Amino acid sequence: MVILNQEQRARRNLWIMWFANFFIAGSITMVLPFLSLYIEEFGDYSASYVQTWSGWVFGITFVTAFIFSPIWGKIGDRYGRKNILILSASGLALSVLLMGFADSVWELFFLRLFMGVFTGFIPMSQALISTQTPKNIAGQVLGTLQTGSITGSLLGPMLGGWIADVIGYSTTFQFVSITVGISAVIVFLGIHEQRIEKEDEKEQTSYNSKEVLAHIVKKPVLMMVMIISLFVQIAHFSIQPILSLFVGELHGPENLALFSGIAFSAAGLGNLMMARRWGRIADQKGYVKILIFLLFMAGLVYIPAAFVTNIWQLVLLRFLLGVSIGGIIPVRTAYIRQEAPVAMQGEVLGYNTSIRFLGNIIGPAMGGMLSGAFGFSAVFFVTSSLLLACGVFMLITLHKSSAGVRYHRNASYSK
Repeated sequence: MVILNQEQRARRNLWIMWFANFFIAGSITMVLPFLSLYIEEFGDYSASYVQTWSGWVFGITFVTAFIFSPIWGKIGDRYGRKNILILSASGLALSVLLMGFADSVWELFFLRLFMGVFTGFIPMSQALISTQTPKNIAGQVLGTLQTGSITGSLLGPMLGGWIADVIGYSTTFQFVSITVGISAVIVFLGIHEQRIEKEDEKEQTSYNSKEVLAHIVKKPVLMMVMIISLFVQIAHFSIQPILSLFVGELHGPENLALFSGIAFSAAGLGNLMMARRWGRIADQKGYVKILIFLLFMAGLVYIPAAFVTNIWQLVLLRFLLGVSIGGIIPVRTAYIRQEAPVAMQGEVLGYNTSIRFLGNIIGPAMGGMLSGAFGFSAVFFVTSSLLLACGVFMLITLHKSSAGVRYHRNASYSK
């Protein structure tokens, strides 16, 4: 029997969780390219009706996810995260299985609502790995972990589109439920959770929710990073539910699910190439500085998408979007790792995830309604504006915070 030391266990957990995230992300994203096409099969609906309901069906999952994320984070801080990860994967598998038997928009709507209770596997896995990672390399390690979910997201839409074209939408949902369940098995058999109570003598071993919220409010940059999570998700997810419809307008109906999958996956490829690299750069240059840069970059990349005239122009811009978006999640999580004591990290990340899920609720509904009322181009213009505004507000907050630190430092020296 081989006995592993703490560093070896942490490395082993990282790579096991990488594969679990790969299966979760790959499985869930298999169904995204044809979700709106699945709705079309339920009846003879207008294009505007399908676009609007695609937004609601896509986004409703995150209503319950918004409510439950801080609860799961708090439970994870107190009792460990492994069991929650197993429960999350099992609940997702059941939800997706039942979606394959839906025969109305309302049934699909309520199953997506139920699915939200268990949506949070990947953020919870980030919390588990984060607490076992030294602060000075958190960006690189979390970037490495994210490549697991990115790789799954990259392959999932293309594979899902191809499978759906071959065996149909309903059967694809049932197939996906099996691959989601594999993640639960991987975590159950492979993860050995290391419980770290605190990293500093001044830290407590537990915090109540009031103390956690007070800690966030006292740190304006941390609070702004979490608020910006909302608008980044609104911007990013406003495109998702209508992307396959936009691809259909550009390319036509031939192999629509497959080409929708390619458009989804292009962003994943750019994300995969840069996530770990952005994390490593942020470890060296500063998390907030790189976050600001990425927000401006993503905002500028979105603008030309409003003017594309063929599918391959869209694919190229989706790739560049992935390059810019790729670092935002690991850099943001690494910053929270730096600013939050280990005993409250799960709950802080839970609040951050909850805020992100709120953006996931607003974004698809907003995108569906904007495209239905004003056309697809309007979604890209609004999305770009939101990301650029986030960059500006983050820059202002960082400047004010740095000025405040310098003021207090100079005041203490003068005494």
